[in-house]
Amino acid sequence: MNGPFAALRSKVNAALLGLGRRRFTRGRILGHGLEIGALHDPFPVSPGVSVLYVDRLCVDELRHHYPELAQHKLIPVDIVDDGERLSEVPSDSQDFVIASHVLEHCEDPIGAIANWLRVLRHGGIVLLLVPDKRFTFDRHRPTTDLDHVARDATEGPKTSRHLHYLEWVRCVEDCQNGDALARAAQLEEASYSIHFHAWDFTALRELLEHCTSRRQSRATVLEIRRNRSENLALLQKDGAS
Repeated sequence: MNGPFAALRSKVNAALLGLGRRRFTRGRILGHGLEIGALHDPFPVSPGVSVLYVDRLCVDELRHHYPELAQHKLIPVDIVDDGERLSEVPSDSQDFVIASHVLEHCEDPIGAIANWLRVLRHGGIVLLLVPDKRFTFDRHRPTTDLDHVARDATEGPKTSRHLHYLEWVRCVEDCQNGDALARAAQLEEASYSIHFHAWDFTALRELLEHCTSRRQSRATVLEIRRNRSENLALLQKDGAS
């Protein structure tokens, strides 16, 4: 479907996504916290909520890295830091961490979630919005299983990085044979931020339950919910309600 009908359908889908997000987070994102990788689409928060924006590059570098966002206004970056590690953010210092369509870009999702929990105060919230591969351009990719991300956590993401890029160019960009190898090498050289992993609802729930069941996590999964083409999840440090 093209033309005005496609534009209308896109607007309706965006409105329904937004409605689902607002209902899911109502009254749960409070105080002072962080959003990782907001780019041009920061997550809306209630009046009085304070957000610092974290990204691995400053705005000028982000514009160079993502030329496809040239027509969009990027949110100012308050903290330049690796969003998976948050090494510039003190432990036990934040009321919330928002990661909207970020987890799939993480090379070590287990380590990233552990660091997001680390920076939270007692009772703090991690809000995750993660695309469901079945309804996105990742639909032709294999679902990332728990064993895979566990290896990335223990052996380091370098062991699977090249295969991730190759899978991306073959399944998402539809490059094949020698073209795929050259394109994968190009993206890897640029450290381009692809979806390194792809989950459906069941696989994401398994991952989050694994992360919060680890002794050092001191956290619980409050809720996981489907929201059209994405899945929403709330984790809480210390399991406080």
